[in-house]
Amino acid sequence: MSDNVPPNPSPQGPLAAPPAEPSRSLTDPAALLPAYLDYYRATVLAKLDGLSEAELRGSRLPSGWSPLELLKHLAYVERRWLRWGFLGEEMDEPTAWGDNDPESGRWCVREDESPAQIRELFARECAHSRRILAAAGLQDRAASTGRFPPPAEPPALSWILFHVLQEYARHAGHLDVVRELTDGRVGK
Repeated sequence: MSDNVPPNPSPQGPLAAPPAEPSRSLTDPAALLPAYLDYYRATVLAKLDGLSEAELRGSRLPSGWSPLELLKHLAYVERRWLRWGFLGEEMDEPTAWGDNDPESGRWCVREDESPAQIRELFARECAHSRRILAAAGLQDRAASTGRFPPPAEPPALSWILFHVLQEYARHAGHLDVVRELTDGRVGK
C-alpha cells in the first residue's frame, strides 16, 4: 500500500445515492446496453466524488493501482474497444492502450496530469463511444482492421458491449472496496 495515503478514518456513512439503474421497462437490447453502459460510467464517477487528490492518486491495495489510474484505464477501454476495435480507427498500440509504467507495465497517471484532465479524457472517450453506438446496430461486426486484423473474425458490437459492461462492473466493484478502505463509505 502507498505510504502517502492517510489511514482509514472512521466511516462517514454511505455514499450519495447511486445513479439510477436503467428502467425495468427497457426491453430492446439496443437501448438497454447503452443505458447500462451510461449507468456504470456514472457509478464509477460517483465512487470517485469527494476523494482528495492524494486519495485519487494513492493506492490502498497491494497491486498498487490508484482510483485515478483506474479512471484513465477505463477511458482507454472505451477507446480500445469502440474506436480502435469496432470502428478500426488507425492508432498505434500506445494510443489505443494508454500510458503504462515502462518498468511495471501497470496503468499510470503522470504527475503533470490532473484529476480534472483525466475526467475530461474519460468524458471525451465516452462521448466518442456514444456517437459510435448511435450510428451502429448491435449485429454490426467490428472492422477487420485496428484491433481485429485478419485472420481474426471481428466480433459483433453486441459482444463488444457485453465485454465492456463486464469490465465496468468489475472495476466498479474494485472501487467499492477502495472507497470503503479509504473513508469507510460503502456503495450499493
